[in-house]
Amino acid sequence: MAQEEIIFPNNIRNIRLAAGMKMTELARRANLSLSAVSKIEKGVRRLNQKQLLNICNILGCKLSDIFIKESDDVAGQWQNEIKRRLNDNENSGLKVFGSGIRKIRQQTGKTIAQAAKDAGMTLSVYHKIEVGQREIYENEIEPLAQSFAHSVESLFDEIARLYKSGELNKQISKVKERVKSVLIPGSPLSGIDMHGSLYGAKLYDSARKKLVPVFGMPSGKAITFKKSDKTMIVAPMTLEARPGIYAVMPNSKRLGGFIPEKSYIFADASAKPAPGDLAVFIDDDFATLGADAVATAQIAVVRTDSKGRIHGQIAAPEEKVSGKSIHKVIMIVME
Repeated sequence: MAQEEIIFPNNIRNIRLAAGMKMTELARRANLSLSAVSKIEKGVRRLNQKQLLNICNILGCKLSDIFIKESDDVAGQWQNEIKRRLNDNENSGLKVFGSGIRKIRQQTGKTIAQAAKDAGMTLSVYHKIEVGQREIYENEIEPLAQSFAHSVESLFDEIARLYKSGELNKQISKVKERVKSVLIPGSPLSGIDMHGSLYGAKLYDSARKKLVPVFGMPSGKAITFKKSDKTMIVAPMTLEARPGIYAVMPNSKRLGGFIPEKSYIFADASAKPAPGDLAVFIDDDFATLGADAVATAQIAVVRTDSKGRIHGQIAAPEEKVSGKSIHKVIMIVME
């Protein structure tokens, strides 16, 4: 029986164990079966974007923590496994067969989805055959050949002809290149979908674009402000992928109660507020504030004095505030 293909190597198991959480608890809270979580942790089942974000929240980790890095043990294990499988496939001829099928499909102008459907296979199974990751069984070969208007014999003859002519060399070398890629978001080596790198990078980028960091939380009469992506929330659609956007949980009582307690304020670090706007006043320089540094912030209505100088006005109790950095509030969303 063919081994399951590692398509999404990740650190989920390590993070879960470090948090002292059992797999059964993660499965329950993520609304997944125990089998699904086991496969996700082994890397043989993909996560969709919603599941990925949900697991991050459950484990209390950053999105980037999920993805492996070259220095992680998981990366080495995964690369060794892929190398072993590629060597096994090369010796057994699966790589040549798969490259031949891919070449024939490309010559007919079919997409992978069309070819899989015509052969009566799932997209995953067909894809694995094309890259030499799975053997083909006796009951599968005839429908596959017929889907390309071949008999079984003529299909093998055509693959043999392509191999002897050298037309498959380029595709076979591409398969070898896949072992050089590891699942690092944004890695210049990431680019091969079949072993998870492109999938993982795309998933990370797509999910990351929908998130914004929460930099501020209420603490007493002020807000503790820290530039960290430890806590992330999903951004409203209009704010997705916009640079400089962050969220702050407001101290509603100090604002006179016109903002609900369970809400988030989204601010734009590049937008300068005008009198009458709501703004985040930070007592430190936002641009130079380090990831580990803690500042104090207030959310206030922007006012100007008789000399045109900007300050913030808080309602309960009334107080004027100032800040080295002042960012315009662009949206308020209830939690």
